[in-house]
Amino acid sequence: MNFGIVELLRLIGALGFFIYGMKVMSEGLQHAAGTKMRQILGTMTKNRFLGVFTGFIITCLVQSSSATTVMTVSFVNAGLLSLVESAGIMMGANVGTTITGWIVAQLGFKFEVVALALPIIAVGFPMIFSKRGNWRFWGEFLIGFALLFMGLEALKDSVPDIKNNPEVLQFLADYSNMGILSTLLFIGVGTVLTIVVQSSSAAMTLTQTMCFQGWIPFQIAAPMILGENIGTTITAEIAAFVGNVHAKRSARIHSMFNIIGVSWMIFAHKFYLAKINDFMIDMGWGSPFTDSHAIPTGLAVFHSAFNMSNVLLLVWFVPQLVKLVVKMVPSRGDVDEKYKLEYLESGLMTTPELSILEAKKEIAKFGQLTMRMLDMLPPLMRETNDKEFNRQLTRIQKYENITDRIEVEVADYLSNISQGELSRESSIRIRGMLSVVNDLERVGDIVYQMALWVERKHQDKVWFTPAQRDHLDEMLALVRHALVVMNENLEKPFEQIKLTKADEAEIAVNRLRDQLRKLHLEDLEKGEYNFRSGIIYNDLYASLEKMGDHVFNVTEALMGMK
Repeated sequence: MNFGIVELLRLIGALGFFIYGMKVMSEGLQHAAGTKMRQILGTMTKNRFLGVFTGFIITCLVQSSSATTVMTVSFVNAGLLSLVESAGIMMGANVGTTITGWIVAQLGFKFEVVALALPIIAVGFPMIFSKRGNWRFWGEFLIGFALLFMGLEALKDSVPDIKNNPEVLQFLADYSNMGILSTLLFIGVGTVLTIVVQSSSAAMTLTQTMCFQGWIPFQIAAPMILGENIGTTITAEIAAFVGNVHAKRSARIHSMFNIIGVSWMIFAHKFYLAKINDFMIDMGWGSPFTDSHAIPTGLAVFHSAFNMSNVLLLVWFVPQLVKLVVKMVPSRGDVDEKYKLEYLESGLMTTPELSILEAKKEIAKFGQLTMRMLDMLPPLMRETNDKEFNRQLTRIQKYENITDRIEVEVADYLSNISQGELSRESSIRIRGMLSVVNDLERVGDIVYQMALWVERKHQDKVWFTPAQRDHLDEMLALVRHALVVMNENLEKPFEQIKLTKADEAEIAVNRLRDQLRKLHLEDLEKGEYNFRSGIIYNDLYASLEKMGDHVFNVTEALMGMK
């Protein structure tokens, strides 16, 4: 048997063909089912069992546990999920990723699906030119499905049949009879294989193919499957590398969950394999130890049995896992705890719909930050101690710098999402969110500018009359109410946002501004206060009205009206 560089390149090319088909199928499904995935994510609570179910469903939809875990790590980094919630989701993702093995085992090796590949492409190809709803994305899904199985067929053809080459089988046998060392060796092989191809599903399929073609027996492939469960944690670890301490802890929980599972399965896998063999014989599927056609299904059964057992075992110990990981990954103080938006990795499996949801939640946090900035103004306006005044002013300046940075980071993130292929609805959402972050940054600028005017008033020893202070307090209260309405809308799903309350708040702010302008001119004529006091007073209430405009613009943009 000759297996040279050309044959190796054919094998790598076939694997790339398979992964590309998986990518096209996954992205088409994500685009088509994006709204549903947002609804599923909306069910996330602190109930770890619901988190397991959520992780399972999302991974079944996107056909990638890596996409689910990276998304989860970035949500934790942004403060949108707790460690307990992320642990449940990642456990569910491990069970969800076993679905790919079942699809490949039942269709790729038992039926000539490749014979239907071209007809499937013939159906899907016209659909990608459709402008009706999600037809285009369902067409992409069908084409990706066909390409996936064409890639699998190429993979089977590229892996040479070596059943009749005893020297190679003897080579493997030399390493398969060393007890626990053999198990550890092939766990390592599976780990490295997954790290190289960056997809546990692709590594699983390659393992099934090698078994089917006689490269490796069932009892060696099973430890490789365990190694693939460890290898898939690398993606989340890489995503968390540039994240804050919470992201690193979330990724570490995923790694610990899989490593603990593999550790106890090292001692139990022979028992599992024996029971799986009995089960498959009883079901009439054949023995995976003697029938090569039964091995792909046997591996799918083993993969599911392992991950489900591990979840059932460890889901009760999530709080303990969280405590352990907190000790393993200690906080480094402000460097780790500071606000940071973590971009989703643009790896094989992108999730634009989920990324939009993350961006929206980040923007909701941005809205709360502008509220805190506004609440810093009244104490600053009343402060008379120079040292305390400067401390409060410095704090507002720090927050203004944060708003500038958040605008840039979120805008860059949204631009990064928009470079992919999006549904019309998603494009409208991104355009609206870009407008929102601009308006929120302008709110931060206005608060800081008002703080500078208050500083000038403080330095020049300019005093407001009781009436001026009361009017400004009234205006601040109305603008704050408008911000409360805005933040409520930022927290709601896009479909539930209403303009009514925001419109009422904007009208109230404008009405009061008009009243204050009229009173201000009358008071200046009467000499109720001096000219310098009047200028600063006018600048402050006019700035609050401008802030109200930007706050109202946020709700309009969320509704796709800008």
